[in-house]
Amino acid sequence: MLDTGDTVTSDEYAGDVVVVNFWYAACAPCRVEAPELEAAHEAFADDDVSFLGVNIYDSAAAATAFADTYGITYPSALATVDGSVKLAFAEETPLNAVPTTIVLDRKGRVAARIIGQLSSASILKTLISETLDES
Repeated sequence: MLDTGDTVTSDEYAGDVVVVNFWYAACAPCRVEAPELEAAHEAFADDDVSFLGVNIYDSAAAATAFADTYGITYPSALATVDGSVKLAFAEETPLNAVPTTIVLDRKGRVAARIIGQLSSASILKTLISETLDES
């Protein structure tokens, strides 16, 4: 379930490069990197690139307040409501290392992984561009 109350499945992202960011509202590095993630999201708005946050601790209200405060326009899944999203990535990344950002290629394979705070949007933009070019 998304912070908007909608549901989402992996089928909706099929064929896209997908950026998945694991976060929670009280995470200081998550707050710092939020504008960088949004900048990368905006840079690829016209491409086959989707962004999905995965909030690992918060309620929908807290997740929505975070998005409003930091100008995040892409959705976040709520792992507290549906733990399957955490299970889907359990083998790909240590989920206690938050924030973590994963770039999936068009076939759903991990193309890149950033464990810890994203220092700049340019790093993520480069990883996304390389993944787009490879597919």
